[in-house]
Amino acid sequence: MPLEPHHDHSLPPEEVVTFYDRASGASGVIVLHSTALGPAAGGCRVWRYPGQQAATLDALRLAEGMAMKNALADLPFGGGKAVIALPDGPFDREALFRAFGREVAALKGRYVTAEDVGTSVADMESVAKETRHVAGLPPRGGQPGGDPSPWTALGVVQAMRVAVRQRLGAELSDVTVAVQGLGHVGYALCELLHQAGAKLIVAEPRSEVAARAADRFGAMVMSSRALLTARADVLAPCALGGVLDADTVAQLKASVVCGAANNQLASEDMAARLAERDVLYAPDFLVNAGGIINVAGEYLGWSAAEVRRRVMAVGQRMGEVMALAEQNGITPEEGARALALARIAQAPRVQAAA
Repeated sequence: MPLEPHHDHSLPPEEVVTFYDRASGASGVIVLHSTALGPAAGGCRVWRYPGQQAATLDALRLAEGMAMKNALADLPFGGGKAVIALPDGPFDREALFRAFGREVAALKGRYVTAEDVGTSVADMESVAKETRHVAGLPPRGGQPGGDPSPWTALGVVQAMRVAVRQRLGAELSDVTVAVQGLGHVGYALCELLHQAGAKLIVAEPRSEVAARAADRFGAMVMSSRALLTARADVLAPCALGGVLDADTVAQLKASVVCGAANNQLASEDMAARLAERDVLYAPDFLVNAGGIINVAGEYLGWSAAEVRRRVMAVGQRMGEVMALAEQNGITPEEGARALALARIAQAPRVQAAA
């Protein structure tokens, strides 16, 4: 299937909303990157930002990634993201998230929020007191819901299995995987990889969590910097983005990069540099779609079985993207992005219902 060249590598965001609530101290940005396929969907991140500009740039980049992710996962959602600046002093967490919930409510269904880095199911319950356009709530009656992290990890494993077979002609039981970051997703990924028989190297700043992984999985523990260039078959970045910069790519010993972190490439040209070094980079917005698939299932009322079917299909999509990239002489990152942009471009323009 030949691809039409995309001269426009991305689409401008449809709407950027900045907010500040004096009473709670809630300050942040909501970006609606695209609503062509449906409401802009993407989680809410709480992080310590040096200023408004840094928060806005993070939200813009994350929202574009969500637009690509949702399109590629064939979800009826556009892409959006919210970031909240972590207040400097003590603050009332429920009041902060209720203030954010009122901002979501004001968008009248054009944006659907859920958990992300620094937020929890309890935080989303606070948001839900102000708006119904929220997911990541406790599951009820066997329906999807709750922490989406295990679903993200499950999707990463499916993509990794396909990438390892393609690049190394091996199974997960034959390889060593270096996992950077043992948050909810990273730890769940280690559980699944350990069950599959993979050897593990891990990096995690919380020493007690790293020690638990060493004990439970027989994992070797390294510093985050050392892990990026460790002798491993697969590197799985599962912390924050931007880890694949020129220095890391030049020193990388892994043959496959496949992890859960968003925006792993420090700049767009890193995908080409990885390809030049014969490293298979599994596009992060394809690989880590399991969480948003679970969020979509919760919001749209799918069964748990339907969510699982769609998450398991992440591996198949990885195979399709690799085949497409090979046919067209492009990187998997370019192939995945082109497929996502084509789906967005073909969508009939419909207004999200309130």
